[in-house]
Amino acid sequence: MPYEPIRFEPLKQLLSKLREAIYEPVTQLTATAWVTPEPVPFAERMSGDKITLSPGERWGKLWDCAWFCFTGHISQSIPDTKVVLLLDVNGELCLVDNEGTPVQGLTTINSEFDFTLGLPGKRVVQVDRSSISGGEIEIWADASNNDLFGKYCGGTLKEAVIAICHEDIRGLYYDIEVLLETAEHLPAGTARREKILQSLYDVSLQLAKFTPDCIHQAKQLLERQLLLRGGDPVFSISAVGHAHIDLAWLWPIRETIRKGARTFSTVLRMMERYPDYVFGASQPQLYDWMKSHYPKLYDQIKERVREGRWEPQGAMWVESDTNVPGGESLVRQILYGKRYFQQEFGLEMRTLWMPDVFGYSASLPQLLRKSGVDYMMTQKLSWSEYNRHPHHSFLWEGIDGSTVLTHMPPEDTYNSPAAPRSIIKAEREYLDKNVSSHALMLFGIGDGGGGPGEEHLERLAREKNLLGLAPVIQEPSWKFFERLNEERDHFQTWRGELYLEKHQGTLTSQARNKRYNRKMEKALRELEFAAVLAAWLGKPYPSEKLETLWKEVLLYQFHDILPGSSIKRVYDESLIRYEELLQQTEAMITETHRYLAGHILTSEVDEKGIVVFNSLPWEREEWLQVNGRWRIVQVPAMGYTVVSDAADPAVEVEAVSYVHARTKERSLENDKFIVKFAENGGILSILDKEEAREVIRQGGLGNDLRVYHDDGDAWDFRHDYSASPGMPLILQHVHELFDGPKTGLVFAYSYGESTLTQTVVLTEGSRRIDFETTADWREEGKMLRTSFPVEIRTDQVHCEIQFGSLSRPTHRNTMWDFAKDEICAHQWVDLSEPDYGVALLNDCKYGHRAIHNVIDLHLLRSTSYPDPAADRAEHKFTYSLYSHQGNHVQAEIYRRGNELNIPLRPVILSPSSSDRPKEKLPHSKVFFRPNHPGIMVESVKKAEDSSDIIIRLYETSGTQIKTRLFIGLEVSEVWMVDLLENEISSLEIQEQPIKEQSEVDLFFKPFEIISLRLKV
Repeated sequence: MPYEPIRFEPLKQLLSKLREAIYEPVTQLTATAWVTPEPVPFAERMSGDKITLSPGERWGKLWDCAWFCFTGHISQSIPDTKVVLLLDVNGELCLVDNEGTPVQGLTTINSEFDFTLGLPGKRVVQVDRSSISGGEIEIWADASNNDLFGKYCGGTLKEAVIAICHEDIRGLYYDIEVLLETAEHLPAGTARREKILQSLYDVSLQLAKFTPDCIHQAKQLLERQLLLRGGDPVFSISAVGHAHIDLAWLWPIRETIRKGARTFSTVLRMMERYPDYVFGASQPQLYDWMKSHYPKLYDQIKERVREGRWEPQGAMWVESDTNVPGGESLVRQILYGKRYFQQEFGLEMRTLWMPDVFGYSASLPQLLRKSGVDYMMTQKLSWSEYNRHPHHSFLWEGIDGSTVLTHMPPEDTYNSPAAPRSIIKAEREYLDKNVSSHALMLFGIGDGGGGPGEEHLERLAREKNLLGLAPVIQEPSWKFFERLNEERDHFQTWRGELYLEKHQGTLTSQARNKRYNRKMEKALRELEFAAVLAAWLGKPYPSEKLETLWKEVLLYQFHDILPGSSIKRVYDESLIRYEELLQQTEAMITETHRYLAGHILTSEVDEKGIVVFNSLPWEREEWLQVNGRWRIVQVPAMGYTVVSDAADPAVEVEAVSYVHARTKERSLENDKFIVKFAENGGILSILDKEEAREVIRQGGLGNDLRVYHDDGDAWDFRHDYSASPGMPLILQHVHELFDGPKTGLVFAYSYGESTLTQTVVLTEGSRRIDFETTADWREEGKMLRTSFPVEIRTDQVHCEIQFGSLSRPTHRNTMWDFAKDEICAHQWVDLSEPDYGVALLNDCKYGHRAIHNVIDLHLLRSTSYPDPAADRAEHKFTYSLYSHQGNHVQAEIYRRGNELNIPLRPVILSPSSSDRPKEKLPHSKVFFRPNHPGIMVESVKKAEDSSDIIIRLYETSGTQIKTRLFIGLEVSEVWMVDLLENEISSLEIQEQPIKEQSEVDLFFKPFEIISLRLKV
């Protein structure tokens, strides 16, 4: 007779019945809650509104908090078997000990999740009966009324019971689950598949009842299949527990701190039960929160780190966005991140851990290699919409030629269920398995889900070397990367940025946060430079305050805050903090500049004069308005000069005579350009008088402000938005502006419920056309953009990124070109022919588009998810059109972008007083100046571990440069250092006749960053 046909569905039904039979409820617990709108400490746990709850009763609204007390009695009649508690409050829960230290995290089974990756709920609490006096149970727990993703699940008590755990059924359940799924994914007809299925079928016949004898016999039937091992492996997987925690996203920052406690305490409990378990977590900011808020929990983490079972991961302070932050910000992310792990755990981080950021700047490889980081892990490129990245393991080469070994787990997730399907998918999908025998698996439930649960670890215990599956070993990721590095000679190289073909909206969403980030980056640069000079004169350097400021700015660069993809509360809170941070920083700049000004020799200047500071490394000659009067000032590189505060009518008259604004003719003119406007305020023509050349393409309209429908979310907008012409703003009125050397037309627009006022400004002697803009934006589901069709033909647009620039195509020849329709740039983009070009500068924008000869800047987006009020607010920003001779290198466009973003800073001298410091500084002084125009000084700061000065420079044009750096301070030694400020080699100092002057020779490779340590 034929064999009985074996079908999967009855076996899956059996598995479901077993799962339901694992826990047997015995008695209800009494649940009492003290509810508060915000978290309160353990000592104040009974300060909220007290309620006693029965299952199904509501205890709060979204984001409410509560301290729960669960009490009950374990009766002597309960058999001496394993007793557990089953707790589910329809939210996230953290059990604590009698001192309030987190013990274990729990998560509602109703959490939203991708159930193909597993079930996110954690509700089981192990009970040691021997430690319970008289059988009485009292458990305290800190609750938050939300699921993993900040959703409201009803706020009701779902379950609070004492139950018996049938360990024999639990073990058999995982035996069957692993074998059944293995068979399901093996090729049909193979002997291994058929034997597993036959064994499972035989077990199903044994399990008519779930009696201990039947369970025992079933386990014996499966034992042979579980003991079968593979042969010599050609492919193996390194598995490390993971719990991806966004520091803010669909929840506020305060909840992240509690998510960390819930997750990390759960990890510790799982480690007690599973000796093979290895877990890893990134982000020093998260560890630092644990240290501050939960010191005893942090001590337990440190012990597991010492054991080697807990792996601190990553090389940045947070898992930062890498598109929008400036270059020095990324350096500080690495500097503070690596120093924290070194100081706290004695560990050197060699891997950048970036699983979820929205694209990867081509500057990163150099930053990593100069920081002792050799590897990078991510998986987000698997989200690209149009083209599949061709590798999971590859060498990533940045704009300067530096390379880092990069790996993307081939399962394309950081929430792996660690199930047989995970192992089989990793082997099947691994794009580099022809040259590599190793891949990484990140298993667990993220977003506060506690990381790995017992299901992950039970599966892995059975999958170590199970026949039919690639072998899996739990180990820290650094061991995996060391093994992968042995294969690096076989990997292909990917050159340039790692562009994510998705989430382009994050270059624009939440414009106010992006503006504050830019302003804070520039203000911190200014403050550090001034503070270094002041420290040279004897003023204490504010190291602690600067580190505090920097770390908060770095926190807000997290990849769901700065990109604009968090909930409204995150931005309500961060905008308040940004304003406070900027005010503090600006106040410190002013105070430090005044201190410096107080050391200038008053015998050479009018004591009522003005000291003008310039932190850029080239001499600047610009119009400056102080005390209501305009003057041309010439300020040396990275230094200052003193100018008289006396009025000079001749200068002011001369300036006015060269600038013109005509409202009726709609035109502006200075010595460089004639600008003509259309009736709607757009630009019909820009005539370059010096070159006798038209800037705007014939028939086009420059500064074409248009509104497009945007039904996307914070991450994405429709790729084909430009297929519609968009809707123009309505010009309400226009008037002239005359202000010394400046002339302009002020255009007042309206659209829907919104208004926008834009002053188009020409300045005498300047080739910059400024568009100074304020907007009261109240639209929903709209984006605002401006476009400039310019009379330039080129296949490339040059875009500033951190520490250099990147060329991108202006055509759409391939799908790779098409996918990069929206591109990131920092202070400028440029279209150039060999002898002429046009740049678009900005002071706080990042989203651009360049197709053929049209430069497009994305100004505002007003999406409705996850923040229903995104960008419905008042905004202020400036962008500038700058046409020039030569290409972007010859025209030194990087300088023009910096000049827009880093203004000269005047300080009015105060009269002498008896307590004035000893005078030392001359009338005008240069502190640092490279003698090549292609070198930018990114930062000047005090060293982290001494009073030495760190100066960071980089090559801006993509070429090799020999230069000499002038140093206007007395220095004893100059050392080349890495980005962590470790000394590499000493440099010869070229002494100068004047004591407080010296020079060093430097050689830069294309886009190279060089950091120096000056011993003063």
